[in-house]
Amino acid sequence: MPLFRKSAAPAPTPLDGVDFLYLDLDGVVYQGPNAIPHAVDSIRATGLPAAYLTNNASRTDAQVAEHLRSFGLDVAPRDVVTSPQAAMLLLAQHLEPGDPVLVVGGDGIVVEVQARGWRVVRTAAEQPRAVVQGFHPSVGWADLAEAAFALARKPEHGGIPWIATNGDWTIPVAGGIAPGNGTLVSAVHTAVGRLADFAGKPETPMFEVAAERFGARSPAMIGDRLDTDILGARRAGIRSIAVLTGIDRGASLIGADPSMRPDHVIADLRDLQRPIAPVRETLETSTRDVYFEVGRAAVRRSGIDITLVRAGERPVDTIRAACAAVWTADRPVLGLRVADELLEL
Repeated sequence: MPLFRKSAAPAPTPLDGVDFLYLDLDGVVYQGPNAIPHAVDSIRATGLPAAYLTNNASRTDAQVAEHLRSFGLDVAPRDVVTSPQAAMLLLAQHLEPGDPVLVVGGDGIVVEVQARGWRVVRTAAEQPRAVVQGFHPSVGWADLAEAAFALARKPEHGGIPWIATNGDWTIPVAGGIAPGNGTLVSAVHTAVGRLADFAGKPETPMFEVAAERFGARSPAMIGDRLDTDILGARRAGIRSIAVLTGIDRGASLIGADPSMRPDHVIADLRDLQRPIAPVRETLETSTRDVYFEVGRAAVRRSGIDITLVRAGERPVDTIRAACAAVWTADRPVLGLRVADELLEL
């Protein structure tokens, strides 16, 4: 009998092996002017360096950093990567110093354009060499019309480049969910019949900016949106963590396309350092039903039917069990019957 017994290895957490945090802002760190509960303390508790990657183009990196510092986070402007900064990578392929750029948006874009020696214009009559479009609450019909006038010709007919900072259809604000930049870009697209090039998540330019600036080897992207944060992280080849404090919740995750399925799902940022509850899969040989359990939660897959057997102590456990049942099925989610009570999580 050995004198000493080896202790069991600690259970893994979502941050095992991670050396840098990439955090989305809206729906992850804050909603409107207010910090999301537990977010600030949880970020500090990780002890990891952090960068903040935001598709919201309405503010400058300095303004975002000031907002984050008001919560007690130690953030400098260089720790913030904005979609306008990513858009500059794309604009630089087309412009010379001093070229006029038609800006649809606010200071978040204006500051970045001017910092690179280009000239901000607001009308098509000023003969811009490119159009860059991003969200700002002040953007109105006249701004969209000027963009449409400038973009009337397609590139193959001598038209100018059109760079959109991001394509988010919605944006979470203090009052709820509001139209995002994707909605405004779609309005211009309808008028001109051409597509913009996008710079923000899920496209890779934003991750390229972060990689060059911070040099992280094993970063993790933490976000609330599958179609931007998670898809973007997967395209960039880095770890993805979906948090349930913003836009996408149970139904979105359960029905997620394989390209948007995160490596981990957490309830809030406190879960970053908590052990990952394993998914247990059990086959009932007599019925061929398969049971998926996370903690107390249990979900059954019987043929094409996905049903709740037992709710977990936390909704995230039930969501993870349901995701396992759907994601490991031999057919896409549209070929399955998922119980309404699971889709309402």
